[in-house]
Amino acid sequence: MSYAIFRSESINTLKDLGEIGAHNKRDKKTYKSNPDVDMSRSKNNIEIVPLNERYSKGYYELVKEYKKEYEEKQKTTREDRRKPFDKMLDDSNSVVADELMFTSDNEFFKNMSKKDIKKWADSCMEFVYNDLGYTKEQVLHSVVHMDEKTPHMHCVVVPLIKKYDKRTNTEKYTISKKHYMKSGEYISELQDKYWKRMNDNGFKLERGIKNSDNEHISIKEFKKLTRKLDARMEKQNHLMTRDYEILEEKLKTSKPTLTGKEIKIDKETYDILKDFMNTSKRVIKDMPNNQALFEELNDYTNHYREMEQKNRHLEVEIRRLEDKNDELRDENRRLHNFLNVMLQTIKKFFNKLLHIGSEKDKDNVVEEITSYHGLGYYSDRDLHDIADDTPREEEINNYIYEQNYRIDKDYDDRDIDI
Repeated sequence: MSYAIFRSESINTLKDLGEIGAHNKRDKKTYKSNPDVDMSRSKNNIEIVPLNERYSKGYYELVKEYKKEYEEKQKTTREDRRKPFDKMLDDSNSVVADELMFTSDNEFFKNMSKKDIKKWADSCMEFVYNDLGYTKEQVLHSVVHMDEKTPHMHCVVVPLIKKYDKRTNTEKYTISKKHYMKSGEYISELQDKYWKRMNDNGFKLERGIKNSDNEHISIKEFKKLTRKLDARMEKQNHLMTRDYEILEEKLKTSKPTLTGKEIKIDKETYDILKDFMNTSKRVIKDMPNNQALFEELNDYTNHYREMEQKNRHLEVEIRRLEDKNDELRDENRRLHNFLNVMLQTIKKFFNKLLHIGSEKDKDNVVEEITSYHGLGYYSDRDLHDIADDTPREEEINNYIYEQNYRIDKDYDDRDIDI
């Protein structure tokens, strides 16, 4: 039985969008020598949602109201904070667009007529509109490639929405993949919906899993993944605990000195604090990778549970893997909670540095807390608490406003494979 395969890959910059457009529209001369693309068959490619111009031009037409709104706002923005619309898109923590890819294996497409493949592609577009929730106006381009080894469809969408802004009590444009690809639980529901829609339309397919290129992963490979995640989290726990204990011990003996109107901490204490913040930042940045591995393991566990019905001899091994997966989930949760406690603990210290530190100290604090905010570990409220009644309060409040106005934060900016 063939699998229903659907993937979502983030497009993060306008340059990436242009390159993807050149690939999807076969505009590159290099395809003439590309062994994966048979240009003599490109005439058989099926345009589902045509685009008769370059991706960049079509994209700017699609987001023209957003661009107009943003440029109007720039007129009242501090000059040193102004950015052109395209640079704002590239610099944001969200996507500029999202590419959806649909396919199966060669066996599924074997003996299919072009008319049947068009019907399959139309069913995929039904999923895009009715299950994912995109409108036709949000679809930049959709095409079925018939000139590669296996037929597949690329559908580029722009998750442009209007979002309520509490600060101005108005609705404003933003780009948010998270609006359509919500939690992991919701993505699992989408898997079910895609599989059901395909089968309801007469295409007999198995329900796919994430990273379906590895749907027949071996027990050996699975164990390798568990060891990788186990070692990663053990190392992170060690680093965080070590640096925190050193910092805690130093703060017990460190005495601030009064110089004029400023209170300064000694360089050794500051260096220890900086080491702790750098370690925290590295661990926090690596958390999405941990989560990606954990979700991959979880999918494989579910997949092997289905295989168990056909392969009873795997029963004992599968139970061991499930137990290990549960342990890793608990370890991941403990590390996550530990990080949250640590970040909440040092909020007052950040606030104090913004009051009494040197200008360089204050710059470092602003850089650190906005980085944590961008990663989703400090909320708007946390930043307000740290900045409260300090010389950098206005600067930090402006940062919070700009983030909420421009682009919805996509705290798990990973590509999502279904």
